Amino acid sequence: MLRDTFLIALYAAIGASLAGVLGVAALRLLRNRSVALSLAVVTAVAVAAMLAGTMLVSWAMLLSDHDLWVVTMVCSIAAVVSLAVALVLGRSVVKGSRALAEATRALGDEGRFTPPKTAPTAELAQLVRELDTTSAKLAASRERERALEESRRELVAWISHDLRTPLAGLQAMTEALEDGMVDDPNVYHARIRTEVERLSEMVSDLFELSRIQAGVLALNTARMSVYDLVGDAIAGADALAKEHGVRLVGDGVEPVPIEVDGHEMSRVLANLLVNAIHRTPTDGTVAVSARQEDGSVVVSVTDGCGGIPAEDLPRVFDTGWRGTDARTPPAGAGLGLAIVRGIVEAHSGRAAVHNVPGGCRFEVRLPTAA
Repeated sequence: MLRDTFLIALYAAIGASLAGVLGVAALRLLRNRSVALSLAVVTAVAVAAMLAGTMLVSWAMLLSDHDLWVVTMVCSIAAVVSLAVALVLGRSVVKGSRALAEATRALGDEGRFTPPKTAPTAELAQLVRELDTTSAKLAASRERERALEESRRELVAWISHDLRTPLAGLQAMTEALEDGMVDDPNVYHARIRTEVERLSEMVSDLFELSRIQAGVLALNTARMSVYDLVGDAIAGADALAKEHGVRLVGDGVEPVPIEVDGHEMSRVLANLLVNAIHRTPTDGTVAVSARQEDGSVVVSVTDGCGGIPAEDLPRVFDTGWRGTDARTPPAGAGLGLAIVRGIVEAHSGRAAVHNVPGGCRFEVRLPTAA
């Protein structure tokens, strides 16, 4: 009995092995053909392996012709049914693959991906989901690129306009001085100095913004109190506030320690204060506060500008954007708030703006020192 079992297993293994070797060779020859054909080959190999093993076992066991015919008929019917199922499955996979290929081609040509209605296999369904996610990321990237390009165009337009005006004035004043048409040259010298200082500030802002956008802004951080930082910023903006008849109030400033670059953060607060002073009417108030909140320090500057339109709030910190009513001082190029956001984000912080009754509040959130 044991010997018969061993012989049956041996002959079945020989027949299956021969069918398997032929199947592997066929698959290698058809590796660049349709998956439906490969599925048919795999099915044929399975049926052939069973049939070959059965035939060898039948020959070795000396089965009768009738028994051999019955076995052959059963294997043949199984082969037909298996091949039919394999072809149906292969046709479904091919159809799904072609639909996915068309959708992928549309993603490359038109930039959009429309997922096929159905996927015949789990692997293709996973691939569809991955491509859909990639399409969404590409769409978001294109939208960011479009917004960046639009802000760059606005920046170039504003810079061109803001440079042309002072340069034309400088040219006119220097020509008047050269022609001796000025009764008091000192007046023109003072005006030229003022215009040059404005141009220098604009160039400085452009250089700072280019460093921020290039990711090469070097921070020399040190531990300091936000109370001292805000106090120095208020003292620096006090003369401008008095000139415009605006009150500067520094209430509710907590002495919380932070780890920041003092020079860069002073520029952030100076930009916010100058912006708030210029947008607040005479006899108005600009309030500065600093509080600790959820492991962060929130420095806020509240002005009396009357508020910002809701549709403009998301763009306030965009490069070169100034809106219908500029959020930058006269002769600015729309860079001040963009610089604020860049410096704050370089400190792992976040800048935001909200409307409040009578004005708006700019908030800078920074992590507290360890």
